[in-house]
Amino acid sequence: MAEQLTRATRAARGVLFVHSSPRAICPHVEWAVGRTLGVPVNFDWQEQPVLRGSMRAEYYWEGAQGDGARLASALRGWDHVRFEVSEDPGAGSDGARWMHTPDLGIHFAQTDSAGNAVVPEDRVRYALELAGHDPVELHRELRLALGQAWDDELEPFRHASDFAPVVWLHQVG
Repeated sequence: MAEQLTRATRAARGVLFVHSSPRAICPHVEWAVGRTLGVPVNFDWQEQPVLRGSMRAEYYWEGAQGDGARLASALRGWDHVRFEVSEDPGAGSDGARWMHTPDLGIHFAQTDSAGNAVVPEDRVRYALELAGHDPVELHRELRLALGQAWDDELEPFRHASDFAPVVWLHQVG
C-alpha cells in the first residue's frame, strides 16, 4: 500500500537545468530543490564556461503534479541564478516550462507532448488587439508570448552543455 501511495504522489517528472549559479549558492540550490521535492538531492555540478566562476547542473526529477511550478518558485528568488524547469505532461495535466534569468525574471509556458510552447488563444487575441495594424508590434508581442527574450539569453548557456559528457540511459541493439 505504501508503495502505491508513493507512486501516486510521484505522478510527475521533468528536468531542472541550472544554467549558471555562483559556486557559493550551489548548496543552497540543492537544498531548495530537495526541500521542494521532499527528498535529498545531490547535483553533479560542472564549470559553466560561458560565465567564469559559475557552475551548471542538470537534474531529472520526479514528484507530484505541480512540483515544476514549486521548483521554479523556490529558485526564482536567487540572484544570479539562470535556470529552466520542465514538467512533462501527465494524466489530466499539460506540460510546462519555466525559464528564469536575473535580468528578465521568470517566464512560464504551457507545453505540448513534444515540448513545444503553447500560446493560449486569449494571449494571441491580446497580441492582435494590442498591435492593431502594426506588424512590428505584433511581432514583438508574439515573441514576448513565446518567451523569446529568455530563450535568447539562455541559449549560450544551453550550448555549454554540448561539451558535457554524454550519459547513455539505455542502449538499443
